[in-house]
Amino acid sequence: MITLEFERLYFLREEKDLTQKELANLMRVKQVNISNWERGKEIIPLEKLNFYANYFNTSLDYITGLSNKNFKTNNIKLNKNIIGSNLKEIRKENNLSQENIANILNTSHSTISAYENGKTLILTAFAYQICIKYKISLDWLVGRSNNKYLK
Repeated sequence: MITLEFERLYFLREEKDLTQKELANLMRVKQVNISNWERGKEIIPLEKLNFYANYFNTSLDYITGLSNKNFKTNNIKLNKNIIGSNLKEIRKENNLSQENIANILNTSHSTISAYENGKTLILTAFAYQICIKYKISLDWLVGRSNNKYLK
């Protein structure tokens, strides 16, 4: 099973000298959510992960441990259509059907179709798994960066 690296969520917050409660207020979530994300008890939703990257001026690749380089990326609001298009590009480059990718992620063909058509935002765990398997930047996948591949 693939696990996300969560300790950087804690360190980013600590660097700004924010309490969990203060960050929770900024993110419009409960303090327990921040605690659970930092301790790895829950996987942070992609929209909230993007908030971290925007607020702390760093990359999703760094936050999730896909890269050890702490670099700035574009601050964006997530766009399901861009993510879907990028997901489809990865799938086609690797000669995979939606069914193939669904099997890799242990989900349904219709879920992959909904992601690719911009109907649904991809789950953080699925996005992370794809990035690991195909050495793709999470920042590229969600439209934060033009650099497609992890370095």
